[in-house]
Amino acid sequence: MKLYWIKTNAFVKWIFSKYIWDIPNQEKLIYLTFDDGPTPEITEWTLIQLEKYKAKATFFCIGNNIKKYPDIFNKLINDGHAIGNHTYDHLNGWQTDTKTYLENINSCDKQIQESSNENLKIKIFRPPYGKIKAAQADQIKKWGYKIIMWDVLSADFDQTISPEDCLDNVLSNLKTGSIIVFHDSIKAFKNLEYTLPKTLDYINRKGFKCEIIRNNPELNQ
Repeated sequence: MKLYWIKTNAFVKWIFSKYIWDIPNQEKLIYLTFDDGPTPEITEWTLIQLEKYKAKATFFCIGNNIKKYPDIFNKLINDGHAIGNHTYDHLNGWQTDTKTYLENINSCDKQIQESSNENLKIKIFRPPYGKIKAAQADQIKKWGYKIIMWDVLSADFDQTISPEDCLDNVLSNLKTGSIIVFHDSIKAFKNLEYTLPKTLDYINRKGFKCEIIRNNPELNQ
C-alpha cells in the first residue's frame, strides 16, 4: 500500500476541520467526484457510465481544460452534474505563493463563467493534490468557497497499482456520506475504466444513491 491515506482518518479530519471530508446523512447518499477534466473521450466515457446508473457526480474542473473543451464542459452541466473549481493550471498550493494561487482560482472561476451556457455560481473548491496553505484556505473561505476534500481516495492516478487494487481502495472504504475521488484524466484511465463501472454496480446493489455536492447550508463549517 502507498504512503497516502486511502481513507481519511478521524484525526486528520479533526486537525483540518475547516475542510469538508465527508457529508454525513441518513439517506445512504454518497458523493462521487472527478478531478482534472474535462478531458476528451475520457470525460465523455465517464458520463456514459454515470448515465447507465442514473448517478450524479461533482466534477472539479481545471480552468485551462474548460477553455480548451467548452462543449464537454457544458455537457457536464446539461447532464445535471455539479461543477467545482480546481484552479486554472492545477497548481500545488504548497509550492505556490498565496497571491498567485488565489489569482489562479479567480482565473478558473472567470473561465467557468465565460464557457458556461448558464449563470453558474460556483462556490466549491478542491485543491489539486489536496495541498493548500492555511493562508490560501482562509482567503478562499472568506470568498464564500467550501473546500471539498475526500473520505475515500481511489488512487486511480497511480499507474503502479493494479485496477483490482484501485477498486478495493474504493469498495473496502465506502460508506454513507463518503466523498470519493476519481480522475477523468488520461493518466488515470487505465484504473478508472475498470473501477468506475464496478463501483457504480456495487453502489446500486447496496442501495446507495450518488448525489452532487451542493452549496448547501449543511456544508458550512
